[in-house]
Amino acid sequence: MQDSKTTYRVDLHSHSIISHDGGISAEEYERILSTEKIDCIAITDHNETSFARIMQKKHGDKIIIGEEITTTEGEIIGLYLTETIPAGLTAIETVKRIRQQDGLVYIPHPFEVFRKGLQQSSLDTITRDIDIVEVFNGRGQIRGKPKEALAFAREHTFSTAASGDAHTVRGIGYAYSLVNDFPSHETLIQLLEQPVLSRVHAPLYTLLYPTINRIKNKILLTNG
Repeated sequence: MQDSKTTYRVDLHSHSIISHDGGISAEEYERILSTEKIDCIAITDHNETSFARIMQKKHGDKIIIGEEITTTEGEIIGLYLTETIPAGLTAIETVKRIRQQDGLVYIPHPFEVFRKGLQQSSLDTITRDIDIVEVFNGRGQIRGKPKEALAFAREHTFSTAASGDAHTVRGIGYAYSLVNDFPSHETLIQLLEQPVLSRVHAPLYTLLYPTINRIKNKILLTNG
């Protein structure tokens, strides 16, 4: 992508209205990109890629097709996917499925228990296949483990990222990675070797949105 910009804001973790607890609509993603609040964003719905694929077709490289996959040991994100990976597999098998699609392996909120972060024993089984570690999560105000995540990433010299994990548009634009070129499948890992990270938590009230969204979705299903 050619333009006059010298830095780009990248967020590799967000949830659309397709996630059971997500709430960011197509129109809101479009507004995020048009206002350059974020230059490139991954849509990482829970165990689903359909919305991300639709948005990527419309917006090109500004949208990364991702998926936050529920494994038997915790959550793993696949980036630059072409197909949905099923939930319920082991961490090793999930990583294998990501690699089969030539995707990148991104570890969200490691060491957290409440949000299903992978623990050390599971991370040890997939260490050689990890590409990027999320060392700051915009929703980690209460139970976040950023110090542990950063120590793990540094120990293994992994690329690092700060991401919003936003479930509402109100949570976008606080935590992100600032890189010096527009990212692509081929360059993302290298760009995140020495990123400038925006380590800002979203407002506390945004933590309520996953619960609010789950209730809304249950009501819609009941009435639908």
